[in-house]
Amino acid sequence: MFVFPWPNKLEKRKVKMHFKEDIEPQEVLLDKLAQKREVDLGISEKKFEVPLLKKILEGLFFFSVILFLLLFAKTSQLQIFEKGKLLALAEGNKFIIHKIQAERGVIYDSQMKQLAFNSMSFDLVCQKGDLPQEENERKRIFGEVTQILKINPEDLEKKIENAKTLEVLVSENLDRQTLIILETKIGELPGFQIKNNAVRDYPQGLYFAHLIGYKRKTGEKAGLEQSYDKALNEIPGEIKTERDARGNVISQEIISLPESGKSLVLWLDSGLQEKIAKALENTLKTIGKGGAVIALDPKTGGVLALVSLPSFDNNLFSQGMTEEQWEELNRDPQSPLFNRTIAGKYLTGSTIKPLIASAVLEEKIIDPDKKINCQGLIEVEHTYEPETTKFHDWRIHSWTDLRKAIAESCNVYFYTVGGGFGEQEGLGPTKIKEYLELFGWDEKTGIDLPGEAEGFIPDKEWKRKAFPEDPGWWDGNTYYLSIGQQYLQITPLEIVNSFAAIANGGRLLQPQVVKEIIDTSAGSPTIVKEMEPKIIREDFIDSQNLQIVREGMRQAVTGKNSPFASATLLNSLPVSAAAKTGTAELGGNRYHNWVTVFAPYEDPQIVLTVMIENVKEEQLAALPIAKEVLEWYFSNEK
Repeated sequence: MFVFPWPNKLEKRKVKMHFKEDIEPQEVLLDKLAQKREVDLGISEKKFEVPLLKKILEGLFFFSVILFLLLFAKTSQLQIFEKGKLLALAEGNKFIIHKIQAERGVIYDSQMKQLAFNSMSFDLVCQKGDLPQEENERKRIFGEVTQILKINPEDLEKKIENAKTLEVLVSENLDRQTLIILETKIGELPGFQIKNNAVRDYPQGLYFAHLIGYKRKTGEKAGLEQSYDKALNEIPGEIKTERDARGNVISQEIISLPESGKSLVLWLDSGLQEKIAKALENTLKTIGKGGAVIALDPKTGGVLALVSLPSFDNNLFSQGMTEEQWEELNRDPQSPLFNRTIAGKYLTGSTIKPLIASAVLEEKIIDPDKKINCQGLIEVEHTYEPETTKFHDWRIHSWTDLRKAIAESCNVYFYTVGGGFGEQEGLGPTKIKEYLELFGWDEKTGIDLPGEAEGFIPDKEWKRKAFPEDPGWWDGNTYYLSIGQQYLQITPLEIVNSFAAIANGGRLLQPQVVKEIIDTSAGSPTIVKEMEPKIIREDFIDSQNLQIVREGMRQAVTGKNSPFASATLLNSLPVSAAAKTGTAELGGNRYHNWVTVFAPYEDPQIVLTVMIENVKEEQLAALPIAKEVLEWYFSNEK
């Protein structure tokens, strides 16, 4: 029988009899063994558990409190402050809005020949949310895509990872071969898809670029595409797709229908535009560095043609260009992106003389039939010095009246009536500027194209500031201004528009490229807006005085009473014409060569200005172009 020793300490203790459970012998034995172990290990406590320190309990308590507060704060943030955002995200995952493409309005010439088209372009895009999560699978997909596109896999991965949008444009304007390969593989490339986009196509490209402009995928625009973007712009429709948690489509709903943009009908004669461009292009191969040609309808201000060369292919902008192509365009010393017709500012040379003649007649400076004897120069004495200054003509014209002075471009006549000489009173610089301003030579015409510059007419105040070492305005300055030399800077558009006012009897009109805005969505076109001629000013020159000026310009073509008439080359045209040439001195035997013509003389239908930059003195440049163009324009084969 097993005898368990009873400890002496417990002899006087009583056992509480209400404890109902039996104590098993092994429990008593284990307790005894535990006591012996305490003695051996030197543990004073008679318990299996060691109590935790108070500081530890306090630390645990505070940690629990902080943890609870953090959890409470985050829960409050999510459930209260970001509830709307989270609901929107959830809704966004459930509902997706897709755009329904609409077509941008197109552009027609005056004969409804289409000049700007919408064509399809195919791009490869990545939907980041649809990419597989498994890394090896992603790498496989990236590898296949980069192999097809022949690009670096690391560059593709970095581009997608760094993109801030869920849809990432990987490659645009896919060529036919690449597109075919991708279409056969796209089912094996989750996360990638081929998207079609409408891009602008300009069949005439080079010859129409400065007029039509361009629209890039990035949104940048130029020319009419910029001026009339609001009218041309399409409004895409929207379709709402509902998906379940696995991405399966549950339903689709059309929110709004697409709305195509309005189209433009121009005053432009595209045949005339091409004829001018080819004639100018051929001339620039041997003569000059650049040129500008503009044709206006003097009755409406409608732009019949507008050509600036060198030019560029606007399809490069609309359909994408390489960085090398962009650099080449920007570095080109001939400045093909620069629109010389509306932004180039040039010395006018003798082109100014019909305007000076109009002012002279209006101010009654001289009778138009009074003759001045031109001996090839005038010689002006200095007030305080014995020397004289000579102002030369291009030849001796002998006795010359106003009509002959215009026809033969007599400098001495215009020195005299512009600045005064001997007993003959002159207009003076103030009056010259006043009348040039009336003809619109120092203000933008308001043409419906972006980037127009305004001309510059020098005056006394400008010279005082520009040349502090020689601030005075001398007679020589007025003489040079009277023949369009020295400081004057005018745009080709300002010149052709001022001559249109001479041709039409004194109405200065705002040049207009667009004739109508139309809607073709219903099939047959309907006019949305018709552009009425806009008068800038009128009746600022007496009609009889303008008739005398026109007679002088006509005499320049016929050579009547003018043996040295400047534009007789145009006398063989199938219609009567009136013209004024100009040669602006640049120095170094280089000149800007001008001619402005209107025809038919009796009832003008067209005013044409041709300007060739930087030609040699003896070279005829502008006049032959005008002859070639007008022969074509008025021929039966037009």
